[in-house]
Amino acid sequence: MFALLRCLVFVVAINCIGIMANAQPQTDASRDVTTSAPTLNFYGVPGLIDMPGGEALPDGQVAIGVSSFAGQTRTNFTFQFSPRISVTFRYVGIQDWNSDGFGTYRDRSFDFRYLLIREGRIAPALTIGLQDFAGTGIYAGEYVVATKTFKRPLRLRGQVKVTAGLGWGRLGSVGSVGSPFGAARPQFEPGDPGGEPATDQWFRGPVSPFGGVEWQVNERFGLKVEYATDAYLPETSRRVFARSSRFNFGLEYQARKNVRLGAYWIYGSEIGVNLQLQFNPKTPATPYRLAGPRPIIVRPDRLANPAAYDGGWIAAQNAPVVIRDAIGPELATDGIKLHSISFSATRAEARVSSERFDNFAIVTGRTARTMARILPPSVETFDIVLINNDLALSKVTLSRRDLETLEFQPNASQLLLSRTVISDAPLRPTGVTSQVDSLYPHFSWAVGPYIRPSFFDPDEPVRADVGISAIARFRFAPGWQVLGELRHRVAGTIENGSRVSDSVLPRVRTDALLYVRAADTTLERLVLSKQWKPGKNTYARISVGYLEQMFGGVSAELLWKPATRPLAVGVELNYVKQRDFDQRFGFRDYEVATGHLSAYYDLGNGYHGQLDVGRYLAGDVGVTVSLERQFANGWRIGGFFTLTDVSSQEFGEGSFDKGITVSIPLSWFSGRPSRQSISSTIRPVQRDGGARLNVSDRLYDQIRNGHLTDLNNNWGRVWQ
Repeated sequence: MFALLRCLVFVVAINCIGIMANAQPQTDASRDVTTSAPTLNFYGVPGLIDMPGGEALPDGQVAIGVSSFAGQTRTNFTFQFSPRISVTFRYVGIQDWNSDGFGTYRDRSFDFRYLLIREGRIAPALTIGLQDFAGTGIYAGEYVVATKTFKRPLRLRGQVKVTAGLGWGRLGSVGSVGSPFGAARPQFEPGDPGGEPATDQWFRGPVSPFGGVEWQVNERFGLKVEYATDAYLPETSRRVFARSSRFNFGLEYQARKNVRLGAYWIYGSEIGVNLQLQFNPKTPATPYRLAGPRPIIVRPDRLANPAAYDGGWIAAQNAPVVIRDAIGPELATDGIKLHSISFSATRAEARVSSERFDNFAIVTGRTARTMARILPPSVETFDIVLINNDLALSKVTLSRRDLETLEFQPNASQLLLSRTVISDAPLRPTGVTSQVDSLYPHFSWAVGPYIRPSFFDPDEPVRADVGISAIARFRFAPGWQVLGELRHRVAGTIENGSRVSDSVLPRVRTDALLYVRAADTTLERLVLSKQWKPGKNTYARISVGYLEQMFGGVSAELLWKPATRPLAVGVELNYVKQRDFDQRFGFRDYEVATGHLSAYYDLGNGYHGQLDVGRYLAGDVGVTVSLERQFANGWRIGGFFTLTDVSSQEFGEGSFDKGITVSIPLSWFSGRPSRQSISSTIRPVQRDGGARLNVSDRLYDQIRNGHLTDLNNNWGRVWQ
């Protein structure tokens, strides 16, 4: 309890400091004086060589670093989650760690950094950090560090960064100046499953001052020197390497804009290397290429030609069909599907979806242009109902006059948004309506390669299977579909794994190796599903069949989510049975009822939070907390953890389920419109506790891009 209280006080304190820092007005003189991304240390965070620095990465930046010295290799993934908060996941291999013949010791750890003060004209950047706060603790340490940048100091070329800090734990193991917050620092106990935050260690024990200088000579070359305070006691005691100096020296070379290489003399005895790769999801690998939209046809002046605005055309018997058959094909050439068109003499409603664009602002803009080109001049108001997978998401109401007058104005997107109304979608069209009859039945299929990775096996950190996947989808009525996927493995190394499940829980995930070995050709999923809207703000789904690789059965979901509110609440109930290892049509004996009550909250600026409470596949009961950042171009990066009534000893290695989720839109690579993405969940350890059913097409992910916040975030592309 006291450890938890210390943790909460710490979190509240750093957030209060952050709020105060953000509340200060920022003038041009107080903005960051650096323009390039900070360089990375051996732990993959902004810093010197082995010591951390006080700078933060640019907002949203992703940094991947691989460093090696003395038989120690660290692979780091760092994400600047917000302007002040960054998180790091690290995977380490240490040769000769054990004396029992186990060749390489593998370790996983997480870091957390918080930027307390941004660098200004006088003030340095000041950061507080937790290193290896939720791993086995072999790298555990805490620090407070400041970095100041000087342009052309003493008339030197380039810029110089000076770093100074205080370190605890690993970073305070040599050169200590005292123990200001208590001398006792509990150590990680052998046999402990690890993975839990060691709050009783934070900022405890001896503290040591460290520091160094980085000189960026020019755009290509940089030099580093540091005074390091990690004694490497575990490594030197095991004779992994001999440490004879506290000073490290390095030379770094900026090979490309996003790639940096370094070579170092480490601790007076070793040569080290570091590869740094940085990129930002906001900047696509390939610029987005999209054919220009058709021009908006401006109506004649009402005073000069009042007859053009006569609404008598509405009485024509064939008007609905004529207008539908004119609008539908023009939208189809843009990759937009017209479901229906409804109108009165002054107002029109188009219900549309797209299998090409993942950005509903583009869909809205191009639909509005087509309506302005074709509808009679008397129609002044456009209602565009956005649809995804037969679910009506929201209604976007625009003035035709605004479309005609604002397109070429400065800040045209913001002006149009300020005059646009986004609201809940009506369940059914209103007014004189013409439906499109050719939407159903619809059959689609795709054949292509797949890769199934497997991470963090101690014998082989990265394994993968590759093969061919065939996916077919048949939509035979609104909301109804049959989805199937066959896979054939061509080659791979996952089956070579040797780890046998030692779980004391029902083996709902830890028998994954047996599923891989059983057959090369498998039925990945075969699902009959129906989804619909019972009410204006409610969505429903029911799925039956082979739902995922390991389980089949029935899954039902109900979600409440108004289009204009940040909160959503849903419930999911499943009754499933474990599939045979060969993943064909048979089942094993294990069956379970599982389900969750979920709350989703749009925090603004692309941040989404989710809380799931319920029963998991192994029968354990608990809660999953998720936090994710979504970028306007579709990138999504987040993290989660699950705590259940399973103890850390019963759970096994890792203590509880946690991981990182990454989803990258293919359009980011190709520069072409696409709704496809590459998604992966990276778990330090996959165990049976906290395991959830992998059901495709959960409702919240289907609808949120078409609601108010995401439309506002993407609205800048409405004119494209």
